Amino acid sequence: MAKGKVDYSQRILLDVENKIREHLGDNIFGVDEESLENVVGDLLRSKGKTLSIAESCTGGLLSNRITNIPGSSNYFRAGIVSYSNEVKCWVLGVSKDDLDEYGAVSMQTAKAMAGGVARISAADTALAVTGVAGPGGGSKEKPVGTVYIAVWGDGLNYCEKFRFYGSREEIKWKVSQKALEILRWFLLGKLEMSC
Repeated sequence: MAKGKVDYSQRILLDVENKIREHLGDNIFGVDEESLENVVGDLLRSKGKTLSIAESCTGGLLSNRITNIPGSSNYFRAGIVSYSNEVKCWVLGVSKDDLDEYGAVSMQTAKAMAGGVARISAADTALAVTGVAGPGGGSKEKPVGTVYIAVWGDGLNYCEKFRFYGSREEIKWKVSQKALEILRWFLLGKLEMSC
């Protein structure tokens, strides 16, 4: 904590903060108690976008975080927890052939989930997550913590693969945080490639 005259201390802290912001740029999403879901909500609102979410391994956590923000009904259209392959097929339109060939935890499935939830909810932006939260269910090819996160909208269907570590609850939280971070980058116009 900086001590001394208030004006001088505040000026030092402001100078340090400005240098940090200059270095980190858009990697800083908020200050103080501002949550990522609040920042994403503000971006959705300011851009006039709507959002729907298809989630598997997070079990509704992403939708819960989005709807914890007052006024989220202005931009949040739907959240679907598609835990089973049948629901991924029947509700979201994920191809059974893709599920058979690539599995539920795959780029193909994540992208199809995002596109599917956007289609059935008429949202112009969609987010999807699928993965292995553990502690069981992993394999050599897809160990516990393997997750695909996809965002869909504005002619883009972006997907990225991650590996998270920790307990089941920790993995779910980390996945939700990373998904919201990817959605923020998308809304800022910073995502260009697809995996």
